[in-house]
Amino acid sequence: MSDFNLEGKAAVITGGAQGLGLEIARSLSKAGAHVAVTSRDERKAKEAADLIRGETGRNVLGVAVDVTDYEQIQRMVEEVVRSFGRLDILVNNAGVNVRKPILEYDEASWDLVQNTNLKAPFLCAKAVVPHMIRQKFGRIVNIASMLGTVALPERGAYCSSKGGLIQLTKVMALEWAEHNITVNAVCPGPMATEMNQAVLNNPEANQYFLNHLPVKRWGQPEELSGLIVYLASELSSFMTGSALIIDGGWTAE
Repeated sequence: MSDFNLEGKAAVITGGAQGLGLEIARSLSKAGAHVAVTSRDERKAKEAADLIRGETGRNVLGVAVDVTDYEQIQRMVEEVVRSFGRLDILVNNAGVNVRKPILEYDEASWDLVQNTNLKAPFLCAKAVVPHMIRQKFGRIVNIASMLGTVALPERGAYCSSKGGLIQLTKVMALEWAEHNITVNAVCPGPMATEMNQAVLNNPEANQYFLNHLPVKRWGQPEELSGLIVYLASELSSFMTGSALIIDGGWTAE
């Protein structure tokens, strides 16, 4: 199990103040990494950092950043490197979903989803990878979605952004492999997080999801933890450009 030890590594988790991001940050901190969690809301970022620090006793930083703004991202990266001395792991987790039929979709909603789910991982990686190249080590994990491989009605922008993120992951993997940087995508299925509360609270919509899940339940954020730690560790050095689906069997049918 010592191969999963992230002692001395430094990680950034975007959107790490709640939901999947918070659980991912917890798991990396428990594995020994210095962790920076980001949010647009500085208070939420600081509260999440305090929570994780209290649980693990590790060095945890809360940083406010709009991950669609490259200048803010650069300042965030500089702060993390200044605090931790290095930056080894990037988890592009920040994401949004606006559910509407395509004919009702407004341009502002489309841009919000694309900018947050696809543009932001591109910008964050651009800011982080020069540090990884100098270190000759890096791990990037893009949190995509099952819906990057299959579709649902009223998720036109979301499906498009996550499908694009899977393809972006593959290009990043090819371009940076020579620098000992791996890039992989994790594609969760229905997870019981804040983003999905509208579906969970709608009995008809919830039942539709349960009918498509062979395991007959929603996933829990902590069920991603082992995979994230593996992808961040030395053990995953031969895995790059992959899109790993964790969906309770939805796409197996």
